[in-house]
Amino acid sequence: MNTKAKKLIFAALILLLAVAACQSMFGDGMHVNIDGDTIDGPLGALLAVVFGGAGMLLAGVIMVCVALFLCVLFASLGILAVFGVGLVAVVAAAAVSPLLLPLLVPIGLYWLLVSRPRKQRRVATTEQAV
Repeated sequence: MNTKAKKLIFAALILLLAVAACQSMFGDGMHVNIDGDTIDGPLGALLAVVFGGAGMLLAGVIMVCVALFLCVLFASLGILAVFGVGLVAVVAAAAVSPLLLPLLVPIGLYWLLVSRPRKQRRVATTEQAV
């Protein structure tokens, strides 16, 4: 972008800000109504800006609080979902376990026979190290 366009954009921005400032100070567009009393002019513009800024600040604080609440809520819901899936798996295994007993007996015997030599090797290596 060339410098002439930059200067033109800057001048247009300054002009728009000047028009907005004149409208807020000398225009009758801003007035505040407090308990039936209408306040307009520069004081009305000042009060409108102050109350508008305070409202925006309050909205920002409320949005941060809601975001923190939702983070805690969804994290706890995730933990509950994982717990629920685990509970369903345990209940399903308990319901199916009598049917799997003929399969579990040979698997248990194989596990027992494989783990005994491993234990004896571990005991032998610890005794040699001492």
